[in-house]
Amino acid sequence: MAVEFKRSPKPTLGVEWEVALVDPESRDLAPRASEILDIVTERHPDIHLEREFLQNTVELVTGVCDTVPEAVAELDRGLTAIKEAAAELGLRPWTSGSHPFSDFRENPVSEKGAYDEIIARTQYWGNQMLIWGIHVHVGISHEDRVWPIINALLTNYPHLLALSASSPAWDGLDTGYASNRTMLYQQLPTAGLPYQFASWDEWISYMADQDKSGVINHTGSMHFDIRPASKWGTIEVRIADSTSNLRELSAIVALTHCLVVHYDRMIDRGEELPTLQQWHVAENKWRAARYGLDAEIIISRDTDEAMVQDELRRMVARLEPLAAELGCQGELELVLEILERGGGYERQRRAHKRTGSWIAAVDLACDELEELKPLGTE
Repeated sequence: MAVEFKRSPKPTLGVEWEVALVDPESRDLAPRASEILDIVTERHPDIHLEREFLQNTVELVTGVCDTVPEAVAELDRGLTAIKEAAAELGLRPWTSGSHPFSDFRENPVSEKGAYDEIIARTQYWGNQMLIWGIHVHVGISHEDRVWPIINALLTNYPHLLALSASSPAWDGLDTGYASNRTMLYQQLPTAGLPYQFASWDEWISYMADQDKSGVINHTGSMHFDIRPASKWGTIEVRIADSTSNLRELSAIVALTHCLVVHYDRMIDRGEELPTLQQWHVAENKWRAARYGLDAEIIISRDTDEAMVQDELRRMVARLEPLAAELGCQGELELVLEILERGGGYERQRRAHKRTGSWIAAVDLACDELEELKPLGTE
C-alpha cells in the first residue's frame, strides 16, 4: 500500500475547529449547518468551511499558516461569518466537547456516503458521536520523523486534554469526567490511541493490513488521536475537546505547535525523544479525561508521577524561547491563564450548580463563543 508523505519544508500550521448550532429557545442542537454553509459560501467564498459528520455542525478550516496568530485570525474571521449567518436564521453558534443533554437519536447525520457507512458499521456507538474537537496540523519535513514525534507527543497527551476538557455532561447527567468526549470517541473501531510504530515502513505495513482486512474500507483512514496526514505532509493532533472560545483555542494550538517543533529540533540535534510505555499512555489519557486539570499523571518510564498543572507550568517555561521564535509567546502564556481560571468543564459545572440546569451551561458556551473568551469565572 503506497502512501506518499507530502513533505513540508517548514513547520507550517493548520487548524480545524468544529462548531455547532443551537436553537436559542430550547438550547438543543439545530440541524441547519447546510444553510449556514450556503450563506457563508455565497458571501465569503474565500472562507473555508466544511460539512461535518452531523447536520448541526460546520467546521472552520484554516489555510496553511506560518504562525498561531495568523491561524487564529483566520478562524476569527470565519467565526464572524458564521455568527452573522446564524443570527439571520435565528440560531446561535455553540461548541464544546459534547452537548450536555441533546439526544443523539434526534441529530441527523450529514448526507455523505462515508458517513452512512460509518453508521451502518458502528451502529449504536457511531450514532452517539455528538462530540466536537480541535485538530491541529503541523508540517513535517520527512516521513522518517513522523512516528518518533508522534510517540513523543503521546507523553503530552494528558496535558493537551486536561487544558481543553469541556464535556462533563451527557444525556442530562454529570458523567464525573472532565472530557466525556474522549471516552465516547474511542469506542469507534478506527479511533483512539495510535500504536507506537517504530518507523514509517511499519505504519505503511499496518495501513496495508487495515485496507486488506476491510477495517478502513468505509473511511479510507484511521481516526487516531494523533496521526500522520500524508496528503498535507503534517502530523495531525486530534486530542483536544473543542473549546468554547477562541482565546483558549489559541493556547491549545500554541502549545501543540511548540511541542511538535520542539521534538523536531531534538531530532536535528541527535537527541533521544521521550516515550512512555503504551499502558502508561493509556492510563494518562484516562486520568486526564476523568480528572482534567486535577489529574496526577505518569511522567517517566520509571512510573514517576506529578500533577498535570505543575507539569504544564514547567512545560510553558521550557517552551517560551521557542514560542517567541515561532511568534506565539503570548498565546502559549494563555496556558497559565487556563490553569489559574480553570477549564471549560469546570465553568459548565458551576453554571449547572448555580441554576440546577444544563441549559445554563449551553448559554455560557454560546456567550463565550460570542465574546471569544471565557466567562462565568466568578
